[in-house]
Amino acid sequence: MSIDTAQGVLGDATIGELEAGLRGTVVRPGDASYDEARAVWNAAHDKHPALIVRCAGTADVIRAVEFARSQDLLVAVRGGAHSIAGFSTCDGGMVIDLSPMKGAVVDPVRRRVVAQAGMTWGDLDHETQAFGLAVTGGLVSSTGISGFTLGGGVGWLVRRHGLASDNLTGAEVVTADGRVVHADAREHPELFWALRGGGGNFGVVTSLEYELHPVGPQVLAGLIVYPLAQARQVITRWRELIGRMPDGLTTLLNLTTAPPVPFLPEEVHGTRVVVLAGMYAGAPADGEEAVGPLRRLGTPIADIMGPMPYTGMQSLLDPLWTAGAHNYFTSAFIEPSDAAIDALLRRHLTTPSPSSELHLHQLGGAFGRVPAEATAFSQRQASVLCNVIARSPEASGFDRLVAWARETREEIAEHGQGTMYVNFTGDAAEDKVRASYPSAVHERLVRVKDAYDPTNMFRLNQNIRPSGTS
Repeated sequence: MSIDTAQGVLGDATIGELEAGLRGTVVRPGDASYDEARAVWNAAHDKHPALIVRCAGTADVIRAVEFARSQDLLVAVRGGAHSIAGFSTCDGGMVIDLSPMKGAVVDPVRRRVVAQAGMTWGDLDHETQAFGLAVTGGLVSSTGISGFTLGGGVGWLVRRHGLASDNLTGAEVVTADGRVVHADAREHPELFWALRGGGGNFGVVTSLEYELHPVGPQVLAGLIVYPLAQARQVITRWRELIGRMPDGLTTLLNLTTAPPVPFLPEEVHGTRVVVLAGMYAGAPADGEEAVGPLRRLGTPIADIMGPMPYTGMQSLLDPLWTAGAHNYFTSAFIEPSDAAIDALLRRHLTTPSPSSELHLHQLGGAFGRVPAEATAFSQRQASVLCNVIARSPEASGFDRLVAWARETREEIAEHGQGTMYVNFTGDAAEDKVRASYPSAVHERLVRVKDAYDPTNMFRLNQNIRPSGTS
């Protein structure tokens, strides 16, 4: 059966030739598994690719890249399929699906892990925690390791051990011309620099090597919930604390609506609240003194901060962030001044759905000590990252939520330098990419793009346009 693509028609014999060169499989429209295979985490993006190549290993990725180049196909690369902006899929092109590639080799002596790019953070934490080791991972365990890392990667270990990308020590990459290169501090060092914050612009990353750190298996972590009436006091006191907290403690303030969970009184369900989430990365007993002030930001509605498995904290939010909802995330690096707090509270009072939220991620510590020129992720000055989240279980009314998120981001961004977190820009727009990087960093990224993807084959990302294209 021939397939229509955005560039023309692929005949059955041509597709058969592709399949014959794979250890994995090709899924096409009309196959029983097509709708399942094309689905991504964010239901706001309902695309119909012409081909989905489910890769079993690097050789399959090489074959897929060569085939896409020969047929001039639009290419989307999928790892965990969480891309908020929808880069994990496309209409009429090829999806290179890495999700079957879930192998990992942990070296507990060297404290290193080499992980295939289809792993999620739940997968990787399972492997590394067997040795009491971890690296900064996502706040939802179904998030893929690849896109998260390539865009930076903010998680519960960011103040103790830096971003996920700060802990990347090497990567295997299939470039646009089908070459396989290993990038690290010695081989392809400019590519290695660009991979740590420059996103998926430079090829298909098939495996990632991370430095690991002793973490867990038990940590002191959890949530403290405060009422809306105390929101200003809670945020202000939190602001006063964040500069003095030990690096082992990372916190996040969430201006949200209380979900119907058992640990909250029923009368609180559906009301606006402030949730303090945090984790102390050292021994739980050592963290009690550090988290004590967090319990006194106000009078808590609920306090479930205590010893728990590291993997428990890594998956604590999973029930609230299942696949199939419509999502739009955007962001701004800010300083939580009085005026910023005023703006945050105003916008919190206008959240248009119960699952639309404002997250204030505490930064600093190890994150802030990385020299700005060391990686492509160079926004190291701000003390807080504000993520603006619009989420709805249905498509109906979602446009209104997106408008709220964009308006909120513009107002909040006035209390920083106007910069964004590249993983949460919200839209695939050149001005959003420029707002994620200083000019000199963007120019350097363009030079790397020119060297490894001069025709912009890999453009479904927060795109760094090569200098020879328009």
